[in-house]
Amino acid sequence: MIEPQAPAPPGSPQPGNGPGGPGGGPGSGSGGGPGGLVRLPVRQGTGRFLVLAGVFVCAACGLVYELELVALATYLMGDSVTQASVVLSVMVFAMGIGSLAAKRLRRHAAAGFGAVEAALALVGGCSAMALYAVFAWTGDWGGPWASGPRVLLVVFSLATGLLIGAEVPLLMELIQRIRRQDAGGAVADLFAADYVGALVGGLAFPFLLLPFLGQLTGALITGAVNAVVGGALVLGLFRQDLTRRARLLLVVANACVLAVLASAAVLVDDFEHAARHALYGPDVRVALRTEVQEVVLTGGRDGRPLGLYLDGRLRVSGRDERRYHEALVHPAMTGPHARVLVLGGGNGLAVREVLRHPGVHRVDVVGLDAGVVRLARRDPALSALNEHALDDPRVRVTTGDAFDWLRGAPAAAYDVVVSDLPHPGATASTKLYSQEFYGLARRVLGPGGRLVVHGGPVASRPHDFWTVEATLRAAGLRTAPFRTRGRLADVAAGPGRAPRDWGFVLAARTGPALRLDPSGPRPRTLTDASLAADARAAARTRVPGLPPSTLVHPRYAG
Repeated sequence: MIEPQAPAPPGSPQPGNGPGGPGGGPGSGSGGGPGGLVRLPVRQGTGRFLVLAGVFVCAACGLVYELELVALATYLMGDSVTQASVVLSVMVFAMGIGSLAAKRLRRHAAAGFGAVEAALALVGGCSAMALYAVFAWTGDWGGPWASGPRVLLVVFSLATGLLIGAEVPLLMELIQRIRRQDAGGAVADLFAADYVGALVGGLAFPFLLLPFLGQLTGALITGAVNAVVGGALVLGLFRQDLTRRARLLLVVANACVLAVLASAAVLVDDFEHAARHALYGPDVRVALRTEVQEVVLTGGRDGRPLGLYLDGRLRVSGRDERRYHEALVHPAMTGPHARVLVLGGGNGLAVREVLRHPGVHRVDVVGLDAGVVRLARRDPALSALNEHALDDPRVRVTTGDAFDWLRGAPAAAYDVVVSDLPHPGATASTKLYSQEFYGLARRVLGPGGRLVVHGGPVASRPHDFWTVEATLRAAGLRTAPFRTRGRLADVAAGPGRAPRDWGFVLAARTGPALRLDPSGPRPRTLTDASLAADARAAARTRVPGLPPSTLVHPRYAG
């Protein structure tokens, strides 16, 4: 950072006075050498305002890149605090390294800043498309952090952080070259513009870019804005600080970056179609982005099994869903079952099994995503699979957060509560597997009422499953854990794979009997004997001594 100049001798020209000062015309400033004041085509005050405006825009773009990478991490690898923490911590670390490295460019601040912005526009603008391509064409992102796609995510985080960090010392140098001032004042001006820009970028990402442009197009447009503003600031305001060759190289570099971003934006629809084909196979029928998640339907006609993917993960497989939903619902329906609450289950498949039982008078469904509910009612294949259960007059569907809904539900209102929610390892679902949540569910159970919970796969995530069981016991419920196996032949290609098994916990205030209702329907895939065998199989995987999961201390793996 340049120190303030010593006062000039009386009578000598002062920077900012005379024809080149605040009251002067074009050509303000003096000298164009490195480290000195630059000759500007505008007044000093206007030039300073333009630099701070550039800081504002670049900061907004930088935060969009950060949020984009976090969104990609949570979408591609699961909504996990771990993923977001790794991406953000790598970026912040890289920003510090970038700031240190940029000190060597201070003598050529204008050219250095122009090059940094062009590179940042290219890396940040293309990162979403590049990472999604790797995700689509290489398969699941599960497994250790050493896997190739995860390393690529860290590399993009590192590169973006290095370039964002390099902006700060270069911009500080440029501000000081317009008008020298004390270091504290320059830092205050720079960071004020930077933080306000970050606020605008942070709000624009979820409320404008994602809903109206989507993640890929939004990132490309952000990169184009970044390149235009960075190039215009350097070539327009600090033109005299660049050699003729540097100006030419900067123009060519920005033109190439904009050409790449524009070409990608033109081809983005074709790219998404090809990536979706690689990800889900050629049989994609429906692909939409709701307010909550990406929803994809495959198959469901010409004898091909239906597949429902939510955020790239297989949630329903037409070949295997009956094994899951029968195990989830039927053991819980042994006993009073006139009033049933289904948490999740917006696809209508759990409701289908509930309605098979005589004596059901009312079923309340609380689903988070209205888009999934609409598909379950209107899509011919999905509505046929759920047997139009959501249109039954006994069924009432509410869209909302299950936790908030339970807080307002009346006590002892239900005989059966079916918790058909994503596995507890996802951060967004952790509160729905907490002691507090199960305490609310216990409150709405009537006399003899039962709660059944999907606890995720047992074989691959025994720690999570037995934490669910320990949490239910901590909420004052007695438990009967069991599992049912999926068909290994039904493993789907792409990022969403059918699990080897599903774990369930049946819970009640008194010890629940794990058996089928003798007066109820006969499930195709369950018998009392198979339930007893499933309970013994689950018991062999028990992880003893696990503490319960709470809102302030979640115990599930990311």
